[in-house]
Amino acid sequence: MRTVLLTGFEPFAGDAVNPSGDAVRALAARWRGPERLVTEVLPVAFDGATARLAALLEAHRPDVVVATGLAGGRAAVTPERVAVNLADARIPDNAGHRPQDAPVVDGGPAAYFATLPVKAIGAALADRGIPSTVSHTAGTFVCNAVMYAALHATDGAPVRAGFVHLPWADGTGPGDVPSLPFDRLVDALEVAVRVSLDAGDDAGGVGGEIS
Repeated sequence: MRTVLLTGFEPFAGDAVNPSGDAVRALAARWRGPERLVTEVLPVAFDGATARLAALLEAHRPDVVVATGLAGGRAAVTPERVAVNLADARIPDNAGHRPQDAPVVDGGPAAYFATLPVKAIGAALADRGIPSTVSHTAGTFVCNAVMYAALHATDGAPVRAGFVHLPWADGTGPGDVPSLPFDRLVDALEVAVRVSLDAGDDAGGVGGEIS
């Protein structure tokens, strides 16, 4: 039986909720397999999140790793394409740690590409009517650190790993930030997991951006 590790995050920066953690719990409650789904809500802390991820990888030896987090301000579900070996925090994490210009992994490569089929995930989300675009930056906060750590730990192994950012769920974000209905966020994670398990090579098509 194949195993999927799906992670989200706890609330941070004074927020009452984090839709990534909530959506992970909701998908766990409705998952019917046939694969085994292991879920975890990680702390928003550089050291705590990467250490917990390492323990989960060691304990469960997943075939697929889909980490998720909140990208407040984005209007779409965004599979991430690149993780960088940089921890550079604008605000302290939930443990009070605020690294500046530090590596995620000492001596690690500058970056990793996701091994999830990010374009295929984006296409499948669009087919379901869920706004989505491939993102080329996971930032430099804990989300990026978890993505980088997952790819570093699975480098060279037959494991698909990566990260998906979610927008706010309707009614939970501050002010008038973009959001999607919560059930669509849960659907999006299910699509990302299913495509990561079932897709062959990644889809083609345009995935670049002009900024």
